[in-house]
Amino acid sequence: MVNNMKPDNLFSHIPSTIEEELFEDIQKGQNVRVERIISDGHSTPVGEWYDQHEHEWVSVLRGEGIIEYVDGTQCVLKVGDYVNIPARTKHRVYSTSNTEKTIWLAVFYT
Repeated sequence: MVNNMKPDNLFSHIPSTIEEELFEDIQKGQNVRVERIISDGHSTPVGEWYDQHEHEWVSVLRGEGIIEYVDGTQCVLKVGDYVNIPARTKHRVYSTSNTEKTIWLAVFYT
């Protein structure tokens, strides 16, 4: 039996306060990375864009967030919603809930 096969929970180990968005790798492989992101009213600074070499599938597990693309289009994500962002698509987090922490699950893949 492998020791790292113990269960964990996506809603555990959440700090009561966070100054900056919290990015935590849950699992990594050669062509895939699974990440938990915790936001607390955070947004990407105006004028800054994510421009990743990987595709990103992202879902909101708790709270809500708005993703904005460089052309001004916005995508509102509420609990259970997800979107696939193709590699090299410039985007940013426009806003996240300021009444509860937003928990995202992101899968990056090539």
